[in-house]
Amino acid sequence: MRPFLLPAALVCGALAAPAFVLSQSAPGDQVSPRAKQLHDRAIVVDTHDDTTQRLVFDKTFDIAARNKNGNIDVPRMKEGGLDALFFSIWVPSDVTGPPAVKRALDQIDAVHEAARLHPGELLLATTAADVRRAAAEHKIAALMGMEGGHMIDDDMRLLRDYAALGVRYMTLTHFKNNNWADSSTDKPAHNGLTAFGRDVVREMNRLGVMVDISHVADKTFSDALAITTAPVIASHSSCRAIANHPRNMTDDMLRAVAKNGGVVMINYHAGFLSEEFRVASEKRSGSIVESMNAMSKRCGGNEACTTMESERIDHEAMAKGELPKVTWDKIVEHIDHAVKVAGADHVGLGSDFDGATMPLGMEDASKLPKITDALLTRGYAEKDVEKILGGNILRVMEQVERAAQSAERTPKTPR
Repeated sequence: MRPFLLPAALVCGALAAPAFVLSQSAPGDQVSPRAKQLHDRAIVVDTHDDTTQRLVFDKTFDIAARNKNGNIDVPRMKEGGLDALFFSIWVPSDVTGPPAVKRALDQIDAVHEAARLHPGELLLATTAADVRRAAAEHKIAALMGMEGGHMIDDDMRLLRDYAALGVRYMTLTHFKNNNWADSSTDKPAHNGLTAFGRDVVREMNRLGVMVDISHVADKTFSDALAITTAPVIASHSSCRAIANHPRNMTDDMLRAVAKNGGVVMINYHAGFLSEEFRVASEKRSGSIVESMNAMSKRCGGNEACTTMESERIDHEAMAKGELPKVTWDKIVEHIDHAVKVAGADHVGLGSDFDGATMPLGMEDASKLPKITDALLTRGYAEKDVEKILGGNILRVMEQVERAAQSAERTPKTPR
């Protein structure tokens, strides 16, 4: 979900052949025939998307129709060759207890309903095999990831219930600590994971739910990696060496995820891509603040409205020079850095579409082939590009599934 909606003080080798042009494209959206062919051949997976909020809050939104706003719908996903999408089940950190559980269940139901209502376009998926089957059937695999461990309400039974409903990863924290894990954007309260938090990681391994270390404090990160018996993911995190936000991965963290066999999925949010934007955004003033205040009143508790309006305000501020411009090629810069540190087997895509401010030139999912083209232009081997586009996360899913099957066959021993 959107990493920061308001400042704290306001919160209540390209080929010479003619380029292929994407439909509905701008001049800068051209990609080479080679890139188009590779992108079409690959299974492209995005591990973090907040369109779920639109499914719940915007009763006029039709995911199967082309929309003039937002980042995601079926037509634009098909144009961008996006084969699988993890819909984020997200509830703000300050919503806890039964209200958080209800909102989580409402979102899970909305994803199920989207797949039920559009069986020709969407296939509800829970395994890597499902994703491959959806791609073979020319459908988009709809998966679910839970963003914030507070939604289990300190109850392992709820974790099992969510897994049974199809949730296939859980971010241990969101922007605030919960009762058993420290967040990267809150004051440490537990020195990482509590004993219960360590049990949560073990149960996720047993259930085949990927442990997601985006949003967690650095100590929580190291605790999770010390406990897990399966590869972890960072579903939507970029590189701290380029943009110094605590939500991003340090080089040591990138190397640790690689050693674990996991994958870091690069986030497209402007504030995680650009240090200049991050610093300027945290010092917002003047007309930007006024616009944000008006938006907050207008949207109320409608998270879909808040996110899209916040992105619009940020883009207008970039156009006026009130915020630094962040362009889509910063995504490729983060991918390239992560690959150099962790290796091409441990990097993927976790956009945060419909949940953050996209960089200019990556306004929606139809623009995704530009990433493939840019990686080829930088000299990436086609097999490595395929891994980054989706092969790596499919491998991790398969490894997590096998680890869960193995755990089910292993008798429990007292700790």
